[in-house]
Amino acid sequence: MRVRSTLPATTVSVGLSAVLLTGCFSSPEGGGSGGATATGGGGDRVSVAMLQPPRSGLTPFSDDAFKLSRWSTAETLVVLDGAGDAQPALATAWEQVDLRTWRFEVRRGVTFHDGTDLTAQQVAAVLTAATLASPKPRILDGVELTAEVDPADPAGAVLVRTGDADPLVPQRLSSPQLSILSAAAYRPDGTVDPVGHGTGPFELVAVDGTSSATLDRYDGYWGEPARAAGIDVDFVPDGTARAAALRTGTADVVEAVPVSQAALLEEDQVFEVPMPRTNTLYLNTERGAFTDPALRAAAREAIDREGVVETVYEGRADVAQGLLGPALPWAAAGRPQRGETPAGDPAGREVVLATFTDRAELPEVAVQLEQQLEAAGFTVRQEVREYAQIEADALAGAFDAFILSRATVLDSGDPVAYMYSDFACDGSFNIAQLCDPAIDEALRTAAATPAGEARRAAVLAAERLVLQSDAAIPMLHERVIQGESGDFTGLARDSRERELVTAQTSPR
Repeated sequence: MRVRSTLPATTVSVGLSAVLLTGCFSSPEGGGSGGATATGGGGDRVSVAMLQPPRSGLTPFSDDAFKLSRWSTAETLVVLDGAGDAQPALATAWEQVDLRTWRFEVRRGVTFHDGTDLTAQQVAAVLTAATLASPKPRILDGVELTAEVDPADPAGAVLVRTGDADPLVPQRLSSPQLSILSAAAYRPDGTVDPVGHGTGPFELVAVDGTSSATLDRYDGYWGEPARAAGIDVDFVPDGTARAAALRTGTADVVEAVPVSQAALLEEDQVFEVPMPRTNTLYLNTERGAFTDPALRAAAREAIDREGVVETVYEGRADVAQGLLGPALPWAAAGRPQRGETPAGDPAGREVVLATFTDRAELPEVAVQLEQQLEAAGFTVRQEVREYAQIEADALAGAFDAFILSRATVLDSGDPVAYMYSDFACDGSFNIAQLCDPAIDEALRTAAATPAGEARRAAVLAAERLVLQSDAAIPMLHERVIQGESGDFTGLARDSRERELVTAQTSPR
């Protein structure tokens, strides 16, 4: 397979993160290349209140990478489109040379923010550094990867090899954790400093610990120049404070507005973004009442998904029709019909329903499900603890039913890893204790299928078998609420949380 860029350089940009802020909003020291000195409520600099502060010094090898991406300062070789297919970014084309080798052509004419040139040598060096990092970027978990300059084209191409055949190598290289920074960013002690070392339309010029960050427009950007003069970021962990920043005009865009605060904002300031996260009831298929498929079907029919969405999530979630929700738009369109086991009579059978307190809404969901299951004829006993104290028991099958909010798409943009982990016989997160040879075969087929329409069809075929088993009852798909002042256009509303402020973001 060979992919060539059909996109002009002006259309490719990337970004991502989640962050927190603690008080007053910062003012840019230099005012940015546009000369603005105000933050929020006017000017041509974008003021952002984010959910979480940096946890690892903004090293791209950690989850902090998503902040760099969300600010459009660090970029990757490829980006993902809405369907999860790889598109050109710092790589203009790629091809699979053999089962374990991919060749990526590096974009010419790109300069880092420190003035050095993007080269194949630097790309190979960064990917190699990622494989040696401790801890290793999550996207490389279980992946043996090496990178080297293509000897046939040392000036312009990189060879990426994996220990096993991997059809998702381009998608893996879209992860913000594999962003390409200049050589000066990588220090001998293993730390990485992204300040002034990215390639994006905004240059990170200052970071004030876990308080704030400042970015200015980079006029030497290889693609479409940024329309905003810069970005002023504050990290605001308190949801009420983030929402207040929008109401008072001190922030132009706010991450993760709490549901309780959304009603206090103007309707045209609230945007709900579907997340690849599903709230699911896992049923223990190995022991207890739910070894009986008819009782699993009875539990499925007892669950009032709409009621849970309305009462617990105040209507700000999507009722689940499958494991994969609207954050993957292809799932609903291609989902095949499935058969359903007739429901049996619970006849007062006792079941233990468990969940954890770390996500505040889950104990509320448990209360709703207890009432619904008891109305169907089950006798329910709840067990609710902190996640750290309950995970081992859940994985060991100690409960009849377990409520879990689960990310369904990991950093590659592909759901197969999640599905294998949760529903394969040897899955590492198989709370349902499910072991079905037909499901395993369907998951293996999906994992081996190249990215694209065929892989998506294989994923949905596997999903159909899991749903038919009633081992997992998906209830709802979560949304995140993004607040916007209305003073800027072109802000990304990204379900993968990789983009936020882009080159197209501009004052009204």
